[in-house]
Amino acid sequence: MIYKGSCHCGRTAFEVEGELAQVADCNCSICSRKGALLWFVSRDQLRLLTPDENLATYTFGKERIRHRFCPVCGIHPFGEGTDPGGRAVAAINVRCLEHVDIAALPVTHFDGRAL
Repeated sequence: MIYKGSCHCGRTAFEVEGELAQVADCNCSICSRKGALLWFVSRDQLRLLTPDENLATYTFGKERIRHRFCPVCGIHPFGEGTDPGGRAVAAINVRCLEHVDIAALPVTHFDGRAL
């Protein structure tokens, strides 16, 4: 299935393809503050519909994850990084996707503080 998503103001729009079966609630310092629920997909499943220049990037700590956000409205629609096997992945903030019943999705808890 293809899901459409965006930041609040719409300056950053994207599509992501895959089966959204569950989300992760990460307790790291940034995810807990953002309140993001994450869906991890291969980076090639994410397609930007607006120019990459519309996004800003924030990294911290070991700088393994590029937290992407809109510099206008401040919403964080996704992050980018690599998995332990070295494959490019995207962490989609499902709260930024259209027509998703978040309450119906199982939530797993991820201990990002331990990393």
